[in-house]
Amino acid sequence: MWQSRGVTSSLFLPLSWLFRAATSFRRLLFRVGWKHSTRLSVPVIVIGNITVGGTGKTPLVIALVKALVKAGFHPGVLSRGYRGSGTTEGSAIEVEQADVARFGDEIVLIKEHTGVPAAVGRRRAAAGEFLLGRHPEIDVLVADDGLQHYALARTVEVAVFDARGAGNGRLLPAGPLREPIGRLATVDAVVFNEAPHGAAQLGLALLVPSPPAFRMELTALDATQLVDPSRKVPLSQLQDQTLLAAAGIGAPERFFAMLARAGLRCAQLPLPDHFDYRIDPFRGRSEQMILITEKDAVKCRHLNDARLWVVPVEAILEEKFVSFVLEKLRAWR
Repeated sequence: MWQSRGVTSSLFLPLSWLFRAATSFRRLLFRVGWKHSTRLSVPVIVIGNITVGGTGKTPLVIALVKALVKAGFHPGVLSRGYRGSGTTEGSAIEVEQADVARFGDEIVLIKEHTGVPAAVGRRRAAAGEFLLGRHPEIDVLVADDGLQHYALARTVEVAVFDARGAGNGRLLPAGPLREPIGRLATVDAVVFNEAPHGAAQLGLALLVPSPPAFRMELTALDATQLVDPSRKVPLSQLQDQTLLAAAGIGAPERFFAMLARAGLRCAQLPLPDHFDYRIDPFRGRSEQMILITEKDAVKCRHLNDARLWVVPVEAILEEKFVSFVLEKLRAWR
């Protein structure tokens, strides 16, 4: 429904207009100072989107944090978390171990890949102050999601899109947009995740000012057995196996397409985003191997199923995007 302007989408237009009015009013409150944005003592990079659903923000955060470390920075990461204690208690909590139930799957994955200090909390400005108090060496904070969290002042805003682009261009619930497409005129950069024609589809050239656009590609690495991470196998060696591909992410079709590009023919099991694996969806399946995402893997370890193999992805960023961000940070203050 959100990819076309059909009858069903049009039925929701009145609600979409109300949603636009509410979001515009909320943004206005921050612009005129009736609501306060907290500016932290270090620059803040916000990686987010204006659409509903996964667009590849987490791999981008991981790759950017690694690039910042390589450039000599000492980054920390902020997240609201997802159904973790940091979102329910209203106070910031540092992510110190792989406890998905407490912190949420995405921030645990970021922590495992980067090793940098990370914290979750509904009030991300408070979470940032908390993290800076515990780790005074931090000189830049990266916020995973939070483009609409205006209570946290930011130095760099990056909006991420995948091949779905802006869908039908309508706001919720008639379309996938959280904010009007014109919001992109205020961000510092747009990153397209494997969407070579996305910039043209979004009509960025019509925006004034028009944000610079960059590309990101996700590369699949060797599959790793979940119960024994020392066992790895190239995807090219799985073509003769009976495979099931399962994904509980915002866009499971992107995971399935990546496996197809690797030459694999898989039965597909799309699951809801942030799927709760306390319910085992693989019981009774006959496939020899089950390929899952890293985001799902951090929640599946308790299943102790030798058929589960994790397919990690690595985000390849354009060098000019990394240089763009570094230039913004060095010009801070």
